[in-house]
Amino acid sequence: MRWVPLWLALVAPALLAAPWFPYPVQVDGQAREYRALAKAERAWRICALLPHGKDRYWWGVAWGLDQEARRLGVQLGIYEAGGYEHGPVQLEQFEHCVALGAEAFLLASINTLDLCPAVAEQRAAGRPVIDLVNRLDCTDLSARSRVDFADMAAATLAYAVQHGGGRPLRIGWLPGPADAGWVQDAERGLQAALVGSAATLVHGGYGPVDRSSQAQLVRALLKANPDLDYLIGNAEAAAFAAQLVHNLGVRAEVLAFYATERVLEQIGEGQMLAAPTDSPVIQARIALDLAVRGLQGEALPARVGPRIEMLDRASLARFDICRLMPPEGHWMIRQELPQ
Repeated sequence: MRWVPLWLALVAPALLAAPWFPYPVQVDGQAREYRALAKAERAWRICALLPHGKDRYWWGVAWGLDQEARRLGVQLGIYEAGGYEHGPVQLEQFEHCVALGAEAFLLASINTLDLCPAVAEQRAAGRPVIDLVNRLDCTDLSARSRVDFADMAAATLAYAVQHGGGRPLRIGWLPGPADAGWVQDAERGLQAALVGSAATLVHGGYGPVDRSSQAQLVRALLKANPDLDYLIGNAEAAAFAAQLVHNLGVRAEVLAFYATERVLEQIGEGQMLAAPTDSPVIQARIALDLAVRGLQGEALPARVGPRIEMLDRASLARFDICRLMPPEGHWMIRQELPQ
């Protein structure tokens, strides 16, 4: 029963008609409401670089960027590198945007450092660069539009521990690609949250977030550890694991440490326990608004991020799905910055 697309098709028109802001966020650690600009002063030229377009998480980011560009009246190029193994492609796309005369950049980086020399050149030229979703460790960024995946992983572990009733737990862990900033953040948050708990972590290894790679890691982890109580993983690992444990009758309960359409479907169907959402569509909208504000001379906060919300079968009915993914019928948006 694939209920999410049907439900989305029924409610999306009403959601799209409503403004997305004011929106509850954390601004430099303080709870605030984010209010976007009504319109840009002119049609600024902006480039967005994403790691890939393989799932509806990044489709949602691209859709949010495109929608906000249309609303603000700016020109936007959207590029995706094809996967976390293609760092050089992302750097080439950055250089391509520079050649096209981009005036600001939104970077969902493949790793934390490779883009920093190019970022420094653009910042020295006075062009805004916004860190989007994934985490860049460059020192001279204009602002960050992202949620700390340390908090996402900690919230997921807290849910599992509470669900486990405080008993000692063995928890499998499949984070994703080792060099990605969001994975490093998630591991940092999980390790901190484990201190003082009765949970033991069983690491299942690193790998790209495609189904084939994660399926191999899931199978190996469950084969070596059939007594796991919970398995926490990236969305692709968790989605495959939820299906596998259901088919095999393994006792492990499965959680993802971020949400995608497939994850929500499995939560709704009772195959997966829960996942937090970082509202990637909203992160994208905020990032573009921050870039325009920077271009128009406004002082920017260091970081803005939507409030994390834990989704399980009970809370899913109240969740606005257009915070997470595009409406049904929308695919990945790839577009050149207009000449």
